[in-house]
Amino acid sequence: MIRRMAALPAHVRLVIFDLDGVVYRGREPVPGAAELAGWLHERGVAVRFATNNSTVSRAGYVERLAGMGIGTEVGEIVTSTSATIEHLRRHAPGVRSVLGVGADGMRDELAAAGFNVVMAGDLSAPERPGERIDGFDAVVVGLDLALDYGRLAAAMAAVAGGARLIATNADARYPTEAGFLPGAGAAVAALSTATGVAPEVIGKPAPAMFTAILESAGVDGASSVVIGDNPDADVVAAKRAGCSSILVLTGVADRMTADSLTGERQPDAVAADPFEVRTMLEERLS
Repeated sequence: MIRRMAALPAHVRLVIFDLDGVVYRGREPVPGAAELAGWLHERGVAVRFATNNSTVSRAGYVERLAGMGIGTEVGEIVTSTSATIEHLRRHAPGVRSVLGVGADGMRDELAAAGFNVVMAGDLSAPERPGERIDGFDAVVVGLDLALDYGRLAAAMAAVAGGARLIATNADARYPTEAGFLPGAGAAVAALSTATGVAPEVIGKPAPAMFTAILESAGVDGASSVVIGDNPDADVVAAKRAGCSSILVLTGVADRMTADSLTGERQPDAVAADPFEVRTMLEERLS
């Protein structure tokens, strides 16, 4: 395996961790992840934890990581919902009224950020075909485990009424301890097909999440490293945002997969686990 160490920044100022498959797998922490995060904190490196999952609030992730021995704070957590909020603040400040398709964590984050939020599950499905729902600036779509036809119809009617269609992420599926289930991207694809509107996608592999992290941290991509397990999401998003990437083989990618990667999916380095990541970064911290 060619690790291509020279492709990593000479001086690393920011490290962005993916969560599932990198820091934990289901309810089980990945060995060495807590030690790596703590070591980076001790060295004064800016650390962020970035996940496409929109169902849990940032405060919820702080609590979850604390239970795994990782001390962090809300400002270091970036979910696809918080990245969507940051994107709207910077690039669409006129968006104030939001129709949400998602879970309580997404609703709570949007409301705490000052948006007027109504969830699609709280609306009645349109009574007539082609009916419009006016008054929403955006429809924000995340993972919704209670998604039904009525919620899709309400979101479609809001888009017909002029709301922009925003996807917190477009993951086709998401991992559970027992296997995979449909992800937020399944609902996004349904709405895009029904409305004929291409969504604005914020989460990985779109670069918006990492771009928002770089902007808020005041660090450029050339001094940043993304640690991820998914070449199709983490590595591609890192490359599009101008960041370097280390693919760790503790999640979805195995060694055979890593050796076959090309183009945007090819990381700058490959590590077996967080312990090897530390070895790679030891001489590169500014």
